[in-house]
Amino acid sequence: MSPSTPSALDLATSVRSGERTAIDIVEESLAAIEALNPKLRAFLKVDGNGARQRAEELDAARQAGETLGPLAGVPIALKDNLCTRGLETTCGSRILEGYRPPYDATVVERLRGAGAVIVGKTNLDEFAMGSSTENSAFGPTSNPWDASRVPGGSSGGSAAAVAAGLVPVALGSDTGGSIRQPASLCGVVGLKPSYGRISRFGLVAFGSSLDQIGPLTSTVAEAAALFSVLAGPDPRDGTCDERPAPDSLAALEKRDVSRLRIGVPRAAFGAGVEASVTAACRASLDALSARGARLIDLDLDWSDLAIPTYYLVATSEASSNLARYDGVRYGSRAAGHEDLIGMITASRGAGFGPEVKRRILLGTYALSAGYYDAYYRKATQARALMGRQFAAAFEQVDVIATPTSPTPAFPIGEKSEDPLQMYLCDVFSVPANLVGLPGLSVPCGASADGLPIGLQLMARRFDETTLLQAGACLEDARPEPLGLPPIHRLAKGGAR
Repeated sequence: MSPSTPSALDLATSVRSGERTAIDIVEESLAAIEALNPKLRAFLKVDGNGARQRAEELDAARQAGETLGPLAGVPIALKDNLCTRGLETTCGSRILEGYRPPYDATVVERLRGAGAVIVGKTNLDEFAMGSSTENSAFGPTSNPWDASRVPGGSSGGSAAAVAAGLVPVALGSDTGGSIRQPASLCGVVGLKPSYGRISRFGLVAFGSSLDQIGPLTSTVAEAAALFSVLAGPDPRDGTCDERPAPDSLAALEKRDVSRLRIGVPRAAFGAGVEASVTAACRASLDALSARGARLIDLDLDWSDLAIPTYYLVATSEASSNLARYDGVRYGSRAAGHEDLIGMITASRGAGFGPEVKRRILLGTYALSAGYYDAYYRKATQARALMGRQFAAAFEQVDVIATPTSPTPAFPIGEKSEDPLQMYLCDVFSVPANLVGLPGLSVPCGASADGLPIGLQLMARRFDETTLLQAGACLEDARPEPLGLPPIHRLAKGGAR
């Protein structure tokens, strides 16, 4: 597989028609993983035997005259916080090392039902807490465009796998930008649906009011197709909306850039945004304007609210969700301790990494007696205020555009000793999670160093149709595609 090979949609069509076999497509993907993953470290676990068995089953079903699903034979990678029956699911953490769930997440069931072939689990910041995939207990993932740089996070393994062509599509999770930011840094498309659009059953929780599952792909059409497969009600998730899944791919045929109203917050292109990011995003917006879209300046500035609000809400929910990993009910148990408190302390101390511990401590403090009103309650009030600000903005526009990330990919280790600088990477992405909006990152250019840059679009809650239509218009208007990343110079054997 590679970005120059057919899209996931073309691959599925070729399998359904008999032009190609699922097993041949899967073998190509596995060969690419074998050649490039040692350098990239995008995958934590590759299930070659399981993928081959599933591909052979699909080929046999087609030969028997059965109708195959919309993702027939398409290799897909899953972020390693999605429960997959019998396949190790670690969340990038030592505390879950060796854990094999006895069930599939709802999204995994839906992928299997659509004919997709799961080839493995991808690397991530531990428990999805990070913006660089450096916090994984199993080592960092590298960016396919420059192996000395981060791929973004926390879904960095999934983004890198798609960018490098190891798989045509992958799933990630997004709590504060964890799909969109790595999509931007790796030059792929990343969709965070509205909160409640896709079932979270089987997603290991980080922030339960913020988490959402979504696809990373090479094109907006692929993202639309996966969204239609994954979305829809699920009785096992009480926060999942009852709206049926829309036919988002068909809706792309009706896109009309001349009717598009794009809100551009003036504050989104101010201090802290690298000049190359501003230039690429502005050029893409100008290209949309030249095709008939209407650009509308917005006096919408969440810069003072977004990061502190998010990092109070998210850490508070993380503190609550991760309390279960105590070595008794969940998680690896430290040996050699006769008393319960000593065992729990040792288990959590050895099992969790520094960033997870930092967020648990921050969240526990914010929820503690005497501080709850001053911190967590204030954060929920600020969150409600942001919701009202966005609602007012959407009375004027169809989508809101900002950079996805204030910078292109940065060197591995550059921000790891400065948590605040790392947290600021999320300044444009966290509002969509706090308010529950759908967000989409689409590649819009590159820096002078050839590093990808993404433009983020946000739409009204549950209006993924307009969001994806706008993303397709942006894709139509953008400059030439970025091409193959330099990681392919290292390819050997079967990889292309």
